[in-house]
Amino acid sequence: MTIEIVVGLPHLNNGPILARAKLMQQPMLISANCLSKWRDRAGWRSWEGWRHGQLANTTGLRSLDLDSAGYVLASRYGGFPWSIADYMALAASYPFRRIAAADYCCEHQIAGDRDEVLDRISRTVATNRECRERAADLGIIERLMPVLQGRTPEDYSRCAEALHLSMLPGTVVGVGSMCRRDIHGPEGLIAVVSYLDRVLPIGVRAHLFGVKGSALPWLLPFAGRVASIDSQAWGTAARREAHRTGRSKTDAFAADHMERWTIVQLDRLLEPPCHAPATAPMPLPTPSDDPWERAIARARAEVRDLIASGDLSHDEITASWIETWAADLYAEEREAA
Repeated sequence: MTIEIVVGLPHLNNGPILARAKLMQQPMLISANCLSKWRDRAGWRSWEGWRHGQLANTTGLRSLDLDSAGYVLASRYGGFPWSIADYMALAASYPFRRIAAADYCCEHQIAGDRDEVLDRISRTVATNRECRERAADLGIIERLMPVLQGRTPEDYSRCAEALHLSMLPGTVVGVGSMCRRDIHGPEGLIAVVSYLDRVLPIGVRAHLFGVKGSALPWLLPFAGRVASIDSQAWGTAARREAHRTGRSKTDAFAADHMERWTIVQLDRLLEPPCHAPATAPMPLPTPSDDPWERAIARARAEVRDLIASGDLSHDEITASWIETWAADLYAEEREAA
């Protein structure tokens, strides 16, 4: 088995980038955001729907995957500007090869502490389940790619266990929050992949979102588990070179970078595999001795379970709401003592 290189596209405009993508005949991926229609209303940018017409430009591509663009939307807008129903309607409007379930990324830049990471894992489980239900109704469930999220290797396992109905042999499952992750270390890319290789069911393979090309030799020992990676790093390289040389970053200039970047990644697949030493797991956090902090932690855990099960909407949760929940638990603990 080999690892497939999926090339990220910034848009589907007819022009040099899309023309080169058709010539390259590599699998391609777009984010839903590149098909968004936006309108500025008195200084407020609002989402207005999808530009479905651009999908007609894709004739001649080998294949096209769809991603929900969780990181970009979280960093720019604080969340999804559209509903899951909107996203899945877009997914059903075109024969995408893979449709990534909507997810909540857990990079340090987005999730600043451990509680936020765990909250976002619960939201990811909830949106995965809603995407699965809607995909079944729309007749596209065989193309839906569940997505796992987390910070530590064990986080991804927690997500996979909650989505066990989607972990069927032959499934490709997406693994998010990869693009800004170090290759090595207890929370590094290889630690996550190695852990998932041990815990995912036989026959389930992984797609790693946004993995840097330099990681490929380290991923080769896991080629039986890792189905593919994607990246749009070539766009960043094109922008930097244009700035360094004082040139304009035209689409023709960017298309050359896209092709060269892809060739480099394909060559890396031919390199000898690199084997990383085993990494010690991160130590588990020590429970607090403070009764109120324990009540807050328990309240958060119970709320996360309700969000993941779909019994509670994460949009309803506020800090004061958590504190009220914790106050009841604190009182119960005091009475029991």
